[in-house]
Amino acid sequence: MDDRKGLLVKTRIPYCFFMLWAVLLLMPTAPLLAQDDSLIDPEFTTMMAEVRSFRNQDRMVEALESLDRATKHAEVAENTQEAIQCYFMYAEIYLDLDRLPAAQFHLDRMNEQLETVEYFYGNAASLYIGARIASKEGNHHLGLERLNEAKKESNDRNLLNRITLMEGEFYSLIPNSTDRSITRYNALRENSDPFERDYLKARAFRALAEIYSAQGEVRNAISNAESALNLARDNDFAKIFERCNRMLVDLYQKTGEYDKAIPPVLSLLELRDSLYSAESDSVKSRRLNELLNKNLLEQVDRQEAEIAELSESANRSEITAILTSAFLTIISLLAVSLYRNNQIKLRTNDLLQTKNRELQLARDAAVQAMEAKTNFLSTVSHELRTPLYAVTGLTHLLLEEKPRKNQMDHLKSLKFSGDYLLNFINDILQINKIDAEKLAPLEVECNLHKVLNEVLNGLQQSAKEQNDQLILDYDSQIPSHLLSDPVKLSQIFMNLVGNAIKFTKDGEVVVIARLLRREGEYAHVYFEIRDTGIGIEKERQADIFDSFEQGSIQINREYGGTGLGLTIVKSLLGLFDSEIHLESEHGKGSTFYFELKMKCKDQLVEELPFEITPADYRFDELHLLVVEDNKINQVITRKMLSKKEISCDIASDGTQAIELAKANTYDGILMDIHMPGISGVEATKEIRKFNAEIPIIALTAISLDDSLEEFYAAGCNDVVTKPFKPELFYEKIGENIAQAKMKGTIS
Repeated sequence: MDDRKGLLVKTRIPYCFFMLWAVLLLMPTAPLLAQDDSLIDPEFTTMMAEVRSFRNQDRMVEALESLDRATKHAEVAENTQEAIQCYFMYAEIYLDLDRLPAAQFHLDRMNEQLETVEYFYGNAASLYIGARIASKEGNHHLGLERLNEAKKESNDRNLLNRITLMEGEFYSLIPNSTDRSITRYNALRENSDPFERDYLKARAFRALAEIYSAQGEVRNAISNAESALNLARDNDFAKIFERCNRMLVDLYQKTGEYDKAIPPVLSLLELRDSLYSAESDSVKSRRLNELLNKNLLEQVDRQEAEIAELSESANRSEITAILTSAFLTIISLLAVSLYRNNQIKLRTNDLLQTKNRELQLARDAAVQAMEAKTNFLSTVSHELRTPLYAVTGLTHLLLEEKPRKNQMDHLKSLKFSGDYLLNFINDILQINKIDAEKLAPLEVECNLHKVLNEVLNGLQQSAKEQNDQLILDYDSQIPSHLLSDPVKLSQIFMNLVGNAIKFTKDGEVVVIARLLRREGEYAHVYFEIRDTGIGIEKERQADIFDSFEQGSIQINREYGGTGLGLTIVKSLLGLFDSEIHLESEHGKGSTFYFELKMKCKDQLVEELPFEITPADYRFDELHLLVVEDNKINQVITRKMLSKKEISCDIASDGTQAIELAKANTYDGILMDIHMPGISGVEATKEIRKFNAEIPIIALTAISLDDSLEEFYAAGCNDVVTKPFKPELFYEKIGENIAQAKMKGTIS
């Protein structure tokens, strides 16, 4: 443009823009004009069809010239709806030519007009252009959201088909969304669009060819490319025609069909020498730029004319105009600021949504990892306990068969190894249950002095082997009865005292319990476990409570152990809202101490010590059904029962167990829980349907507390966890089966 025109654009637009704001602000509020498609002139519709045709043939100069004529028609007719369609097509063409600012300018003109008229097609078209702009800026998710909103605004078939085409392009750019893209393109292959049926089909075939080519489906790619090429040739779709020819050359080379690649090559050579040559492209590009600039100037002139007309009709004084102009300047600056802030907000929201999705995926992955860990450990527990049952069971049977002295030593070593493995498995499962938040401290009656005495008595043999002296220093002021969890307290002290004994030789281990204070019905008790052992180096004290840590590799090799004891202690104390502390000096021993808050129950009567006499059960007349799928375990269980002169039948699965229980009379059933096919729980439920009285003892290698309720609910009378101690095994049979038979005989 010349200098005069440039100056006009620079100086007149702001003033006119502000004057427009002033007039609009001071005009009385009027209701929006409602329009529908019936107001559009058929002649205008024909003009727009011509614009679409030129645009689809990539004849942008002719398309713009036709669009200019359509725009003038809308101006003469003063038809807002037609003007909106013109701005829409201008924005489409500018986006095709990658002129984003110009496209945004015409989108703004559309939105200005939409504020004065209720036009659903225009609303949808505005959202569609906004989606294309978002895609140009790389925000495909925002573009898809706007397309979804556009589909709700209008049911215009051509616009909906354009939206479907754009969705296919968006999904092809989003990872893992290729199937959605293919679905959209397939829908357009058989479209019945009133204006662009063949163009939409050609675009769909070409896009499918590109997708299949990228996926390595060469035959599908060739088929779709040829379909697109035929449509492009018949309708002069220049860009599609050229692109499909290039694609077919590459595809036929991949299949080795070089003779079929010749026609596409010749077509490309013809294109090079035709109207689409470099020189022609240069002329066309220059003409196109002239038209684009001319169009923008005309748009500016139209705006100025509208503003001038509105300014004259307003008949306001110069002072009022200046004040209003100043006022609107501020408003305009605020509007620009708000617009920019809104754009930043949109981008930020999109980024936050992306980050939230990533965080949600990370959280889901962490939850899945935790669930996988829990399931893995439960499975490992079952798989390890099953062979351990064989080891401990066979060891028990061999020890009872009066082995030779040298065999006795070997069997005792085998028994020790089995017990060690079982303790290791129990430690891992204990940590797993705490991590999975499946443990919570109970609040039951607890004699603390008795708990400590039982722990020390149970560890006396280990202390003797180390030539250690065990000392309990117990404060008599501690209430005799408290409410706590004696089982978990025993686990804490067993681990701490056992650890102290393991690392102390020819020394002493002192357990101290002191009442710190009473606060109402609560007692605060201080505990200390002190030893004179090897101690812990200062630099390793911070890591000593981590899993599988024992101070050093040398200590681990010399003293053995899992390295989980202190981890379990720390986790269990965490359930009581307490922390463990350590003071140690290398070579001089260690002191572990912590504090617990426990509820007092002083009104309870002190327990009187008494000895429980083991019950004398008769086993020789019992006939049992043993349900066990493992062959080795069948042999071991049968031999352990025969030691007590108990006869039995064997069922290898749940189905056989149900059949045998129906056909025979048994005094009781030993039911393995985890079996292929029908599980022990399901088999128990079926047996209870026709026999509600027979005692059933569940034998399971799972030690998770929450599974016991399921066993009892199914109808089991008791549960024994494998591998079990023989004494406990016989005791459970006596309590549940022998005693039940004896009562039945007496009655």
